[in-house]
Amino acid sequence: MRIGFDAKRAFLNASGLGNYSRNMISYLAKQYPANEYILFTPKTSDRFHFIDNKSGQTVQPHNIFQKAFPYYWRSYRINKELQKHRLDIYHGLSNEIPYNIHKSSVKSVVTIHDLIFLRFPELYKPIDRNIYKNKFRYACNHADKIIAISEQTKQDIITFFGIDEKRISVVYQGCNPIFYQKSSQEEKKSIKKKFNLPDQFILSVGTIEERKNTLQIIKAIHDHHIDIPLVLAGRLTPYVEKIKAYIRENKMEKQVILLHEVETDSLPALYQMSEIFVYPSIFEGFGIPIIEALNSGIPVITTEKGCFSEAGGPDSLYNDPKNSDEIAEAITRILTDNNLKNKMIESGYQYTMRFREEKIAQDLMKVYEEIL
Repeated sequence: MRIGFDAKRAFLNASGLGNYSRNMISYLAKQYPANEYILFTPKTSDRFHFIDNKSGQTVQPHNIFQKAFPYYWRSYRINKELQKHRLDIYHGLSNEIPYNIHKSSVKSVVTIHDLIFLRFPELYKPIDRNIYKNKFRYACNHADKIIAISEQTKQDIITFFGIDEKRISVVYQGCNPIFYQKSSQEEKKSIKKKFNLPDQFILSVGTIEERKNTLQIIKAIHDHHIDIPLVLAGRLTPYVEKIKAYIRENKMEKQVILLHEVETDSLPALYQMSEIFVYPSIFEGFGIPIIEALNSGIPVITTEKGCFSEAGGPDSLYNDPKNSDEIAEAITRILTDNNLKNKMIESGYQYTMRFREEKIAQDLMKVYEEIL
């Protein structure tokens, strides 16, 4: 089978859609090496290595005009390239496919990650909402098959775009395999020293933005006098000013630690040194940090509705993300009940087996084979 990918984000994005794209391509190349994988990207980068030259071929724009206007190449001109390379399937890994691909001989798949911009339009600029809506709707209407990364996303595609559910398959995503390995004591000591971490701490990982709702954790710790520091690791946005203001007003400078430049290689040790992972996001397409935490042997507290139980499994603790009292109660339960904590760790780790690369690659290949 000759499979093409929109690999722009695989080469150029450090997190989010970039991680998803790299993982999907590498999972397939590892599990199904007999296939040919062609990666279409306007640019490449030496920063990421996710497929070897034996398994994959990279295709870029040929002339000055196409290089100067990469969007035009990815969205329109690329159709000729897809047919030239005799693809069986082209997979748009990040919510879009080339325009008019349905008029070619190449079958197409699109992965839709979430429709947060429609559920929470106030979080997006009007021009961005319109661009996303047009791209996503076009992809859903014209792809031969749609992959949703969760049941929640599948239902949103049906609700907002009126797509027949038979055209949608749920294929979960996994996390970076580095989270499968136990960090050594030397690695943990190094990370602890690097970030000046306390012996015990609660952890939350993810972009520090309004939707992630991080301030509720801080309020829970403050209002209920929970005597353990909180470490927040993630890219900063203007929302962090709210957090800093609350910290100053309540003299919590020693209890809340902000880390905004944590390399992926440092995260496994950071997770494994923490006592509890708290993720009170209002809404997600799936919630990869939850999977990272469960793989790391850390109990998880997260949001009670949406996709979160799909990622967290039956034994994580769920609550109203806007209710800091409930968050505090869940933290206290885990800190004071070792039997509960151990059960959550063991059950959570077993639950993550459904998100391992072998299963995901198998599910992806099943979608491709159904189309062909």
